[in-house]
Amino acid sequence: MAERRRRLLEQVRDRGYVSFRELALALETSESTVRRDLRSMVADGLLTATRGGVGPVNAPAAPATPGPPAPAAAAVDDQSDRVSRQRQAIAASAAALVVPGSAVLLGPGRTTTALAHRLTSISHLTVVTNSITVTNALVAAPQIDVVLIGGALRRSIGAVVGPSTEQALRGLRGAQVFLSGEGVTVERGLTTPNVFAAATDQAMMTAGRQVVVLADHSKLGRDTMCQTVPADRIDVLVTDSDADPEFVTRLRAEGIDVRVA
Repeated sequence: MAERRRRLLEQVRDRGYVSFRELALALETSESTVRRDLRSMVADGLLTATRGGVGPVNAPAAPATPGPPAPAAAAVDDQSDRVSRQRQAIAASAAALVVPGSAVLLGPGRTTTALAHRLTSISHLTVVTNSITVTNALVAAPQIDVVLIGGALRRSIGAVVGPSTEQALRGLRGAQVFLSGEGVTVERGLTTPNVFAAATDQAMMTAGRQVVVLADHSKLGRDTMCQTVPADRIDVLVTDSDADPEFVTRLRAEGIDVRVA
């Protein structure tokens, strides 16, 4: 429950406003479970209720008498900061794999967006992406050529998807493709609960000579609905230091180069 609510809070903070249906799809759970969690989080002051969904709590005014934050809010903030640090560590490790002058493909996701920010220090790079947030991260980097693939905008993931996106990707090749999802297992590899993103991620996988998966420890061992990258197609997996060592050993036994950031 604690992990699910942490992810709910992340979704709301990242997007600003999210509907109950979008949250249920993102967390691969029922709307009734989402509503129950959100009622509790609103009561704790972690979120604010809106019509048809939830939003972040407005920053409170400074108290007249300084004092420590509420225990529940402090715990959630600490956890959120830790996840952010882990995501940045994964992004930094992944950026070290990129060779200046090469062409890479980046899929949608918070970790791939963090990677995009890291790539702005690399010269003469071509980045192919279907992600709006990745594109925004690279707009101010004139030394990077950005190829934004067209398609139908899927707002829940901040990316374009669909047959036209997949068709455009079939004609491209890159040195590496960086993808993230919601789960990684030894049996099925990388998976996502979003059926609209799955086919596009598969097309991106085919376009990259080396497939690099970015997944924090919470995603290891999770299996969601749609397979995007089979385990035998994952060349490198970058995770964080909280990853289960036994699971990391199993992945390495499958021939996957696991980098622990």
